[in-house]
Amino acid sequence: MKLVQCAKSLRLFQSSKGLTNYKIWENVGKSLSMSNQCWKKDEKTEKGKSEYYLPQLETPCYKEFTQTENGGTQSNFKGLETDFPCLTRNKTTGPEPDYQNVTEGFKVFTSTEPFHMRYNNGILPELKIAYETWGTLNETKSNAVLVMAGLSASSHAKSHKDNPLPGWWEKFVGPGCAIDTNEFFVICTNNLGGCYGSSGPSTINPLTNKRYATTFPIVSIVDMAKAQFLLLDFLGIERLHASVGSSLGGMLSLMSAALYPERMGRFVSISSCASSHPSSIAIRYLQRKCIMSDPNWNKGYYYDKPGGYPKVGMKLARELATMTYRSGPEWDLRFGRGFIEENENVSLCPTFTIESYIEYQGETFSTKFDPNSLLYISKAMDLFNIGEEYKNTEEAFKRIQCPAMILGVQSDILFPIWQQRELYQLLQKSGNPAVTFYELNSIYGHDTFLLDLNGVGAAVKGFLETNLKQYGWNTKHQL
Repeated sequence: MKLVQCAKSLRLFQSSKGLTNYKIWENVGKSLSMSNQCWKKDEKTEKGKSEYYLPQLETPCYKEFTQTENGGTQSNFKGLETDFPCLTRNKTTGPEPDYQNVTEGFKVFTSTEPFHMRYNNGILPELKIAYETWGTLNETKSNAVLVMAGLSASSHAKSHKDNPLPGWWEKFVGPGCAIDTNEFFVICTNNLGGCYGSSGPSTINPLTNKRYATTFPIVSIVDMAKAQFLLLDFLGIERLHASVGSSLGGMLSLMSAALYPERMGRFVSISSCASSHPSSIAIRYLQRKCIMSDPNWNKGYYYDKPGGYPKVGMKLARELATMTYRSGPEWDLRFGRGFIEENENVSLCPTFTIESYIEYQGETFSTKFDPNSLLYISKAMDLFNIGEEYKNTEEAFKRIQCPAMILGVQSDILFPIWQQRELYQLLQKSGNPAVTFYELNSIYGHDTFLLDLNGVGAAVKGFLETNLKQYGWNTKHQL
């Protein structure tokens, strides 16, 4: 390894540990009995200081390892010679969602009334909700479908003339699609707490003219739903034909049906739950910890600070999340134990294609989404429990009497299929006579709602366009 690389490694170690006493490092070298061949003094250090570099995994100069009694040498050790940092080498294969860093093409609804939040008596001095629409609202305003986005999605579900880039649900929304814009007026918002036009940590507090950062109040799923219905009030829509949501959006769709039973024609909840399970809470906790452990996070005050963005923490958080978004069976078929480069020396850097895929997902997402928004919205998902708004879970489900469709995926790790079965059973037990349940065997795990047009798209289209005068088999039989 080159000495300059060793120097970088030592400096990083010193910086991370706060070790700036150069004499300490000189003594370390002496205590290891290393010869002058193993140490190099840096003549470019500040005046009056000396600095030594410890080679990283080069052949040590210990006498007993490299010298014989008569002064000869022997080769009985060869260390790893890896250049750090590791290079990104990704061979993209297979289907992936389209997530964009959306900065234009949306409208913004603004309420200047104080917006009261569920937790800690939080209050926003004003509320902004970014939204986009497709199709035409009919004269009776009865054909509106509200698409409820997931954690990292924007209002840009579908391309249009003001933003021609593909939306995150591009193939599911449009003329003749699962959500047919020839039939329905489709609305999609950026969730409260997000970073694509709606009020969130990165937006300006009008009372201080500074970004909220981590002074932004804690957000709940209830807050997000209420904000969306304020938008519907602004648009003059008293009752939705339907709401459709997946993941976080599925929580929102379910919560909205309980909060506003008189304003919901029907709802779809895909890959969601009645309350967050400890396993998903643990995964999201680790993601938040990655971000908050990055020194550049700076307690959330990294905005407008040159070089202060917590990219490493954000990247690690996304890499962890990616492991829960897809499934083992898919990765077995897609990657197996394939190597990035055949016949290459093995190192501590990524060796397998699955490693480079995870790394690539973290890298590409790390600057598309605001880290503070991820903290706030993931926390809202953890806190979700539909029963907390009412006496208990059963009471909450009794409020939901509109037709419902629940979809789950057998390979979903983040929201396991038993959670959607539980939703279906709770809706049935509440007395709702119009509940449909689909269990998909897609290999795409939690991301199935973004990728499986045949399974998810056909189910959603049929449910939205059926007049529901007669109910299906599942509504008369218990699971």
